[in-house]
Amino acid sequence: MSKILVVEDNTEIHEMEKELLSKSGYSVVSAFSGTEALLVLEKESVDLVVLDLMLPGLAGDEVLERIRSYSNIAVLCVTAIDGVESKVRLMKLGADDYIVKPFDPEEFLVRIEALLRRTSVGKSRESGKSLVFRDIEILPGNREVRVRGKTIDLTRKEYEILELLVSHPGQVFTRDKIFETVWGAEAFPEDNSVNVHVGNLRKKLAASGGADGYIKTIWGIGFKMIEES
Repeated sequence: MSKILVVEDNTEIHEMEKELLSKSGYSVVSAFSGTEALLVLEKESVDLVVLDLMLPGLAGDEVLERIRSYSNIAVLCVTAIDGVESKVRLMKLGADDYIVKPFDPEEFLVRIEALLRRTSVGKSRESGKSLVFRDIEILPGNREVRVRGKTIDLTRKEYEILELLVSHPGQVFTRDKIFETVWGAEAFPEDNSVNVHVGNLRKKLAASGGADGYIKTIWGIGFKMIEES
């Protein structure tokens, strides 16, 4: 379970964000000022910070600068200013993403999910730590995939799809979300690339001598890893 720190002084917005995250399965800790946020980060290990910029006392952008002085933790900034200069400044300060008030709850959760996904995969790559799912082992450092100790040959897209799914076992990814994450663009309605690559990936995993199935099709939605054979 990912732990998220919500930093927001407006009680109504704070409770709304906290409820959205809690209902989505995240563990949530709270701070109502910039100073309190930094104190929480000294004591607790969190996976992501939702940081409002208009905070009493220590402003959000200063909190962001202080966080970046010692940590690469994911930070989603919440701002009321929808200007290009403001957004550019946030990214230069080290924000991983931003969302403008008032925001759509679904967009808020999607941005959180995307940030956690990127940082999870990024940490594995940086540390060289392997990702293990059932009898599949992924070595991000050299982009190697082994099934029951046997290395299998995957294309770059096949590897990235598998890495995405294995990084979030049990989570269903839509075809559009897979295309956006792996190809870095929005999917076209008639594009069948995801289905083709998943099909090829399934054949290679099956030919490796592992279990009968790893990737499950959720009809009309997308794909997920099968947690049990």
